[in-house]
Amino acid sequence: MPKSASAALEGKKAPAFELSDADGKTVALKQLIGANSLVLYFYPKDMTPGCTTQACGFRDNIAPLKKLGAKVVGVSGDSTDSHGKFIAKHHLNFPLLADPGNKVCKLYGVYKMKSLYGREFMGIERTTFVIDKAGVVRRVFPKVKVNGHTEEVLEALKESDALAVSAGASLTFLARVLDSADH
Repeated sequence: MPKSASAALEGKKAPAFELSDADGKTVALKQLIGANSLVLYFYPKDMTPGCTTQACGFRDNIAPLKKLGAKVVGVSGDSTDSHGKFIAKHHLNFPLLADPGNKVCKLYGVYKMKSLYGREFMGIERTTFVIDKAGVVRRVFPKVKVNGHTEEVLEALKESDALAVSAGASLTFLARVLDSADH
């Protein structure tokens, strides 16, 4: 079975973007990474039950996410005004970005044909991307089930962190070996 467009991004550089946050300020991917990893999640619609559960899951786990060096950012096709109301109503402690033309959703392969009660339509498939500090997509969670999802993301961040520490230790060891070989 072929990989979905979103899953095909795993291991590749995350597509660059600029979108407006709830205050109308432009936010670029390059501002979100570098010092932090990024949990970039795409969701269908503000104020709906599943999207509220998902957003509140990230809100309630922001401390452990930050402890692992990650920022959380949500993206949907809703307006900046809608995002502002959603953030205020649920006391969200991370930004939501507006993609009303679904340009970024298409870039990330999450805007696709969906069906509900036999009716087909184009929409955002709930998907989460874990992007490292270098801007590489380390993990893709397609077709997210909201219950327990934050825990999956925390585990992925821990694994990614462990790999980075392991790679750093390997490089340090290699540097020592090469240094001692010079003497």
